[in-house]
Amino acid sequence: MSESSHLGKPVFAEPSPMGLICLAIGCAALVPISFGDALTPAGLRTAAMYCLFFGAGGQFLAGVMSLANHNLFGGTLFTAFAFNWLMNWWVLRELAAGTVPDHAVITAVDAIFLVIFLAMTYGFGFFSKVLLLFLLDIDIIYAFRLANAALATQAFTIPIGVGVVCLALLSLWIAFGMLLNPLAGRAIFPLGGPAWTGRRAE
Repeated sequence: MSESSHLGKPVFAEPSPMGLICLAIGCAALVPISFGDALTPAGLRTAAMYCLFFGAGGQFLAGVMSLANHNLFGGTLFTAFAFNWLMNWWVLRELAAGTVPDHAVITAVDAIFLVIFLAMTYGFGFFSKVLLLFLLDIDIIYAFRLANAALATQAFTIPIGVGVVCLALLSLWIAFGMLLNPLAGRAIFPLGGPAWTGRRAE
């Protein structure tokens, strides 16, 4: 997820594995809720704290460090995710307190998130096939969320849960690939080459 090699020495060590591991932990906290468990106030508050510290905090740190390293794509994705995880924290806290956030506002924001992540999906295809799959999974999750809202149904709730599990696993795969492949000197966790190529600005 790095693109800073041609811009001089990075300020920080590559922060993407940290951000991806934090993402996986945040996703894990949402899995029981996605499948209908842990819907008690205690369960919602517990998941909210993981969203706050790992989902928001860990990814915000990774995003700021990526931007400092001139990694525009990684920094943009991580920081956008971080603020979204802050919203997850707030929503879960509100639900635990018995307040349901406004459905229309959340749906409108989900729609713009899908547009953003579709564009990011295309961009990450220039880096790695696994990163492309990672973004496609996010796209599918948001598409299912919008389908639930548009059809006034919960039919896509379980598929969303499956997508969250896949997102956690893909996050760990990419993080482990970035951490362990260089140490082993071989692709223990293959990340694949670019899905497509294009003319990059010099």
